[in-house]
Amino acid sequence: MNALPANPPGESHAALLDRLGNRSVVFVGLMGAGKTAIGRKVATMLSLPFIDSDQEIESVSRMTVPELFERYGETEFRALEQRVILRLLENGPQVLSTGGGAFMNAQTREAIAAHGVSVWLKAELDLLMERVSKKQNRPLLKSPDPRAVLERLMVERYPVYATSNITVPTRDDRKEVIATEVVDALCGHFGIPATTALGEVRS
Repeated sequence: MNALPANPPGESHAALLDRLGNRSVVFVGLMGAGKTAIGRKVATMLSLPFIDSDQEIESVSRMTVPELFERYGETEFRALEQRVILRLLENGPQVLSTGGGAFMNAQTREAIAAHGVSVWLKAELDLLMERVSKKQNRPLLKSPDPRAVLERLMVERYPVYATSNITVPTRDDRKEVIATEVVDALCGHFGIPATTALGEVRS
């Protein structure tokens, strides 16, 4: 494949923002994939606002996500999550990180497709386990065998995540590296030449 001529990063980012228009960059993926951390970096690189849907839900409800799960159950939480995300999508352009189950809702997927570009951060099981084991605020992992829960979620969700506009494999690397790969993938999605973190051109 012939490489596209390289653009300086500023030109690539400006072209990307022009193509995005009022659409949002929406991160999807399992818990522990790095949606919030990478999303913040991408937002900084593109000079866009960053919103975490879970944090917005907590702000609206004045309860933490674990508290919402415990008090109202997953079904009610997902309904609230959907309403919040649909409202947030009206405020693009921005970078939006969503909860792991949000993209499983068909109406949410339709709204993201209409008002955003979806980016799946695809992670392997061992990396997810390493990351989520450091946090105690994962309602779906309150189980004697959290690894089995994650495996089940991967089987259920990965085929749906795979319908995203863009898939970026994530790994145990610097956030800046993964974020640059996301921006390059976004540029590629719109046919914009992009320079990788290593100075190589990816078409």
